[in-house]
Amino acid sequence: MTATVLEPGPPGSMNPIGPDWAGTLMTPEEFDAAARWDENYAYELIHGVLVVSPPPSEAERGPNELLGNLLYVYRRTHPEGKSLDATLPEHHVTPPTNRRRADRVIWTGLGRAPVPSADLPSIVVEFVSPGKRSRLRDYDAKRQEYLDTGVQEYWVFDRFRRLVTVYSADGASSEFAESSVYRTPLLPGFDVPLAEILRAADEWSPPKV
Repeated sequence: MTATVLEPGPPGSMNPIGPDWAGTLMTPEEFDAAARWDENYAYELIHGVLVVSPPPSEAERGPNELLGNLLYVYRRTHPEGKSLDATLPEHHVTPPTNRRRADRVIWTGLGRAPVPSADLPSIVVEFVSPGKRSRLRDYDAKRQEYLDTGVQEYWVFDRFRRLVTVYSADGASSEFAESSVYRTPLLPGFDVPLAEILRAADEWSPPKV
């Protein structure tokens, strides 16, 4: 794929940005200023090049939605639920030069509603997509960028390896088997039911032939 130079003027000012824009050279400021996007695709800015991807599969959206529901039940019903400020799916995280599309972001400890454009999420969550390239992106490139940006924890749900890996801002990393429950000090009293979330991915996975 050969990169092309962005035409003068705000990106998306005339026509929505879509798959035809893949490979366009773009600055972070141009990416942030873009007003119109084809919402059938996902967009990231990697090393100054616009990357256009298909939307997440059902096997990623299903467990992601379950996690979001569990978080809001915790917020409404648990005595410590106010530790969760907010959570959003499919949200851009903004390292200095890149724009990464995270599967889910979680804000904690603010004591107020976050300002998405200004408040960095405490936790970023990714659900691994099929393929070696996707695995390397989620485990290596995104991990480094998220933690360098100041994210406190990065969760990687891997339905293929049947585990969840948690990376922390202090450089520590831990793997949790499907049968375990993960607890984070950022959300006191919240249990992340790994088996339940991975089963939600299985429900949408194509049957093996």
